[in-house]
Amino acid sequence: MQRLYKRFLKGGVPEYLARYYWWAYLWEKSIWFFDHQPIINAILFGQYNSLLKKTLAHVEAEPGAKLLQLTCVYGKLTPSLLHHTGNEVHLCDVAVGQLNLARSKTRDVAGRCHLARMNAESLAYASDSFDQVILFFLFHELPPQARQHVYDEIARVVNAGGSVLVTEYASTPRHHWLYRFFPSRWVIGRLEPFLPGFWQEDVSAKLGESLQKQGKALAGEPAVEYCFARFYRVMRFEVKA
Repeated sequence: MQRLYKRFLKGGVPEYLARYYWWAYLWEKSIWFFDHQPIINAILFGQYNSLLKKTLAHVEAEPGAKLLQLTCVYGKLTPSLLHHTGNEVHLCDVAVGQLNLARSKTRDVAGRCHLARMNAESLAYASDSFDQVILFFLFHELPPQARQHVYDEIARVVNAGGSVLVTEYASTPRHHWLYRFFPSRWVIGRLEPFLPGFWQEDVSAKLGESLQKQGKALAGEPAVEYCFARFYRVMRFEVKA
């Protein structure tokens, strides 16, 4: 298995991505397999459509707004996002296969969908470039240091007066049956090795600290919507103008 993941360590792919998630995001057969709506919905315990609806409700729809989606995701988020807003959307990912998949879904709106191969930890965009930055189940797949880099990059590229939209697992779900039942908690932790650490992370505090480094600040508490008995959450953070 050790030799297997090293086959995917090329073209700037982060070591943690190749080591822990080659089977989910880098292998061409898995890219085909996981991009089926029933599979995605099953992974999210039947909550995909609810999470998508809640996410789209918080997407910036002001005409002329410039949006950044950090990393591609399986399913219909990206085309739904483009059709929902009518705005320009930039989409970056470090995996070529994921970008090709996103391109195949957005041909009818290709003029507004700008794809770029980048690592979310080190973006090539200029500072203060975007009115909204969108993350859909990214943070929990990053080790702590990589998460910190992504917080810092979000804080750099988002405009003062803009927003950050994060759809993710909620904080440690101690009362949820999936967490209380040890076998399911063990399986989730094996498949998502960085999730236990993310469960304990204060996203507001981390983002606020990164914004402060850029001379920016959060405009109060985020708007939060929960899903699946507080197992998942959608958070919209406003950046003070």
